[in-house]
Amino acid sequence: MNKNTNKMVKISLLSAIALILMYFDFPIPFLPAWLKIDLSDVPALLGAFGFGPLAGVLIELIKNILIVLVKGTQTGLVGETANFIIGVALILPASFVYSRNKSKKGAILGMVLGAVCMEVVAIIANVYFLLPAYGMQMSSAESMKYVIMGLLPFNGIKSILVSVLTYALYKRVSVSIFKAEPNFGSPENKTKTI
Repeated sequence: MNKNTNKMVKISLLSAIALILMYFDFPIPFLPAWLKIDLSDVPALLGAFGFGPLAGVLIELIKNILIVLVKGTQTGLVGETANFIIGVALILPASFVYSRNKSKKGAILGMVLGAVCMEVVAIIANVYFLLPAYGMQMSSAESMKYVIMGLLPFNGIKSILVSVLTYALYKRVSVSIFKAEPNFGSPENKTKTI
């Protein structure tokens, strides 16, 4: 199997795992009921760390197309669009930083930057596009309350869960799946992967 075919097979596998993980979503008790966490961004972030930022975006796209084809949509594609936009907002900055500095420090810095970008993009996308597309009209005060009491904690919790799981898993699967050597615990001056 050539290198490109091998890469596409692994991206497809990560997309399928992400699709399965989308079925296991759960609400956070003190947040709005429609905000449900799933861990489908973990395979996308793993793929982005292993194969580069565009692979992560591709995994995000494929999983959202597949969930619509397999399960249908209950939100008129608004939920799937939100999942894609906000997932990419986490994955792109994280994997871009990591691709420039393949170390423990690069991975952590990238995931922190990704979490911040995820928060900002989620607020802008929800207030100006996603909520209106879903038919939810809110006053400025209601929007502010939703952002502070809903979006900020939700996306904070989700980004932490996804980042911690990715950090823990990447070290274990990097050699077998991505053919990269893990570098956690090694001196920072060596340029290897997490």
